[in-house]
Amino acid sequence: MNNPDDSSTDWITTPITADLLRGALELERTEHGVLPHRLPARARAQGADGQLAMAESQPSGVRLVFRTRATVVELDTLRTSMAYVGFPARPDGVYDLLVDSRLSGQAGTTGGNLMLVDMATGSAENRPGPVGTVRFAGLSDRVKDVEIWLPHNEITQLVALRTDASVDAVPITSRVWLHHGSSISQGSNAASPTGIWPAVAASLGGVELVNLGFGGSALLDPFTARTLRDTRADVISVKIGINLVNTDLMRLRAFVPAVHGFLDTIREGHPDTPLLVVSPIHCPIHEDTPGPSLPDFSNGTVQFRATGDLAERAAGKLTLNVIREELARIVRQRTVDDPHLHYLDGQNLYSDKDFVELPLPDELHPDTATHRRIGERFAELAFGAHGPFANHG
Repeated sequence: MNNPDDSSTDWITTPITADLLRGALELERTEHGVLPHRLPARARAQGADGQLAMAESQPSGVRLVFRTRATVVELDTLRTSMAYVGFPARPDGVYDLLVDSRLSGQAGTTGGNLMLVDMATGSAENRPGPVGTVRFAGLSDRVKDVEIWLPHNEITQLVALRTDASVDAVPITSRVWLHHGSSISQGSNAASPTGIWPAVAASLGGVELVNLGFGGSALLDPFTARTLRDTRADVISVKIGINLVNTDLMRLRAFVPAVHGFLDTIREGHPDTPLLVVSPIHCPIHEDTPGPSLPDFSNGTVQFRATGDLAERAAGKLTLNVIREELARIVRQRTVDDPHLHYLDGQNLYSDKDFVELPLPDELHPDTATHRRIGERFAELAFGAHGPFANHG
């Protein structure tokens, strides 16, 4: 669905500005256009980590939103995708088109930059490529709200937006849900950007999603807490745990005060906002076995395995069961003075029984069907009539 030679169309080119974008906290001007970021520059400067830099600039939950009569929409982008030496290419990123909130098309693009990673040496080679075009045609000739959801797993520079009719920004009228989590929240292994579980839950809950799910980087970083503190939100959720185990970043002694500090910082900016702490979903390799977890490519596909020792729990190493127990205790302690704080056990979203039916393909990340199940359950448990995010207004 790339741009054909169509000289008969009277194109209108609209500058891509913040009022047309949702889910991004900042736009960086680049040589080619604009790059959406999900962390502000000050936070990025304090988190000088390559994994985080890649994750936050992959636009999970970021979408162009505009009102138009256009029947054809073209979006020029410059993507950066990843590949591993000696392994099959990863699937191309997908752009989802929503018309009046309904999925109405999907497309991909060509060209772009390639980051080629050699797992044997740890080196990475950047191979530059050309700008590509995403095209959606055959739209109805009526006024409609159009959303283009950007790939959740490819860095995407936005170069140009062309339509055959004028476009207008659409004001936000729904509540804003601000969510933070790991690669599972970013959408790892989901097939398209509206198929990641936070997008599924946001659609069912009727809210505007700001997704601060960062692959490998939900690590209780203070700059992330400050970002949550300073970002507009009507409801907030923080999903804590899996990255702390699979990076083996801290021990129990550091974990408990770090959680308190993270929540304290969020409360500085949102003292009365409903705040939901979500513990990890079921993940057999780390239920009782500490990290770190490492990728295993021995069978030609990526599989993760836990490399910690069960005996190390006595020294304070974290496991998912330990984290769930501590998060539940911390929330109980804090709700004495914070009635708007809530806890959700992640196993209510995906349990051991779910694992039997829908196993994690790489032992760590859910597939598309599992993302949908998690999103549907979160919508019911958080946004449903008896949930902490229920809209009683």
